[in-house]
Amino acid sequence: MFVLFEETGKFLAGRILSESDASLQVELDSGKRVKVKAANALLKFEKPAPADLVAAGQKLSADIELDLAWEFASEEEFGFADLARDYFSSDASKPASLEQQAAALFRLFESPHYFRRAGKGRFKKAPAEILQQALVAIEKKKQVAAQITAWAEELAQGQCPGPVREQLYKILFKPDKNSPEYKAVVEASRHTHIAPLDLLQKAGAIASPYQFHWKRFLFENFPRGTAFPALQAPEIKDDLPLADVKAFSIDDSATTEIDDALSVQGLGSGTVTLGIHIAAPGLAVLPGSAIDAVGRARLSTVYMPGYKLTMLPDEIVKTYTLLEGRNCPALSLYLTLDEATFEIRASATRLEQVPIISNLRHDKLDSVFTEAFFEAAQASPPVDVQWGVELSFLHRLARHLKAQREVVRGKPENFNRPDYNFRLDNPSGQEPQGDETVSISTRQRGAPLDLIVAEAMILANSTWGQWLAEHGVPGIYRSQASLAPGVKVRMGTKALPHAGIGVKSYAWSTSPLRRYTDLVNQWQIIACARHGRTAALVAPFKPKDAELFSIISGFDAAYSAYNGFQAGIERYWTLKYLEQNGITELTATAFKDNLVRADDLPLVLPALGAQGLPRGAKVRVKLGAIDEITLDISGTVTERLDAVAEESAEAMERELEEEDAEADLAAGPISIALDVDEPAADSAPALAAAD
Repeated sequence: MFVLFEETGKFLAGRILSESDASLQVELDSGKRVKVKAANALLKFEKPAPADLVAAGQKLSADIELDLAWEFASEEEFGFADLARDYFSSDASKPASLEQQAAALFRLFESPHYFRRAGKGRFKKAPAEILQQALVAIEKKKQVAAQITAWAEELAQGQCPGPVREQLYKILFKPDKNSPEYKAVVEASRHTHIAPLDLLQKAGAIASPYQFHWKRFLFENFPRGTAFPALQAPEIKDDLPLADVKAFSIDDSATTEIDDALSVQGLGSGTVTLGIHIAAPGLAVLPGSAIDAVGRARLSTVYMPGYKLTMLPDEIVKTYTLLEGRNCPALSLYLTLDEATFEIRASATRLEQVPIISNLRHDKLDSVFTEAFFEAAQASPPVDVQWGVELSFLHRLARHLKAQREVVRGKPENFNRPDYNFRLDNPSGQEPQGDETVSISTRQRGAPLDLIVAEAMILANSTWGQWLAEHGVPGIYRSQASLAPGVKVRMGTKALPHAGIGVKSYAWSTSPLRRYTDLVNQWQIIACARHGRTAALVAPFKPKDAELFSIISGFDAAYSAYNGFQAGIERYWTLKYLEQNGITELTATAFKDNLVRADDLPLVLPALGAQGLPRGAKVRVKLGAIDEITLDISGTVTERLDAVAEESAEAMERELEEEDAEADLAAGPISIALDVDEPAADSAPALAAAD
């Protein structure tokens, strides 16, 4: 005696070895023995053989017309044998054959849109309106499946269907895995055995490597586009006094968001007043306003070679930027110093209009205001150079402030590596296309003008950070508990020490046109300047304000994403520079594992033959192929150029953290969310023959 039974969505058949009221012991054709619940046993028979019955039933089930079967079926609950009799038998009093019963069972089971299951071997026909909806859905699914196949064939032939092109970045990085566009790429990749990214490149879905990186960044960070809403810069209603100073800023020529300027008064008198003047959009742009919403959505300006996405619209920036030739609203910090010892004797914060006399530019003046210039200025004041006297004093002050911070840090700040400037041949200033000619130049970190601005801003950020804390007004701080390995910089609302900078507290406040955190802190500082000791009662943000923590969280994520994009796109232009200049070899320095750092370019890459070399070893590297999509390049060490002495433990510790960050920039395969090895999302339950 044999039995046909259901087990976990499959129909199996085998020989009955033993039977009780509750279960059966069944031997399958494979020899495997299974225990079957009595309720799961659907047909018992003596012949044909189990495998033959299943095969015959499956073949016959394909001939059952579902519409006709649905018409024949009872309105009440029925069994599969009942339907088989009504469908196949001309004599309603005679049962259907075993093969016909098996065929009816299989067909009913696989057609839930026509017949819903009401128990083991029991069914009930679907209502007409439900059936009609199901049939429409099935037809739509067939059409979608056909569309997927057609799109996959186009991709395999090197052509990209429009819908796939439009959904490219969603498919690759945030896919709906049930979408037909996603499934088409997966199907084409499986059929052609070509990796999805390579397949899409060959099909022309990616216009250019540069556009790939740019559009991906926009997709992930600016899904609604980069256009600003129409906004008007509000007027500052405060009656601000005019400061009796002559202020100047120091920035690159491309800088339009001029946040900070400096002034110096009293030189030669023994007592000097240093003015640090910060653009004051916070006097007019208020929390909760439309402009605030824009700033909070972007959180920072995004920088890249040849282009930038500003945090605020150009018209808003132009209203509050510290442009030369006009009196600009500013939040000013005045520090009274002993001219000889640089001791700070007093400080004051004021809201005022500041005359901006000059916007000095690094790229035009770095070659003038050199270390040699300032050394000579100590012997003979440069009275014939505009701002020469003021800058000479500020340079001496900056070196003094840096030395004081280094005492607190417990070790000096070293600028052993240069910064790199990228310039694109892009006269229009519009969004780059990725094929512009690029030039890369170096600027030594800690160059005199850089040092002057950096130390002045550190002084302002630390002074205002402490001032907020003294008034009981919360701010957004950056802190670092120690310089021990692995201790990172954190953002929070408490005035905690920043060991990396060597200050008691540090609140970003000097770039309110470029960073949202600085605008938030400016609102808090303005409250202190206006209300003094009662500022905590009226400041926009109160202690433990959930909004502050939300801003910190959002800023951290955005700032990290923006910096990551800037590093990646600078790597793109570095690789482009190699191509444009035909550079196939370069000198480099080994620094970690098999990685080397180019000596004259901002480039880290893996190099065969660098394994085991001591840190700091100088080598010549032959470059391999460049992949502008993955930003990948590798090399081979062809020559050792020097013998390196062992580095001191202090020097090694000083560079380890920076090198860990650099190692992350050595590009590798791009991580995409498209997986061709995943099983189909909607695979149907199997209908199996005997094992």
